[in-house]
Amino acid sequence: MTETDVFRALADPTRRAVFERLASGPQNATALRDGFAISQPAMSQHLKALREAGLIREARMGRHVTYAVDPEGLAPLRGWLTRYSAFWPARLDDLKTLLREMDQ
Repeated sequence: MTETDVFRALADPTRRAVFERLASGPQNATALRDGFAISQPAMSQHLKALREAGLIREARMGRHVTYAVDPEGLAPLRGWLTRYSAFWPARLDDLKTLLREMDQ
């Protein structure tokens, strides 16, 4: 998956909330729906989008499906953040220098 896929999946507030809920531990779709004002088919669509983005995985035991966060799904975001984390310290140092020069 690419960072675009991950960002697209997490852009929806409901999917972000589902992902955050799964971060606390594996759950089935029925338990995940508690507290959301959405139908079972809508929850299935959100889970599908998260699964296709590589953010969650499912484990099937007969008719029961449990969903859990797949930590490897966040790898594209780590790469994206790493590129920008190198950018900001130098920029902030330049800003500090400029502000010091303006104060003198």
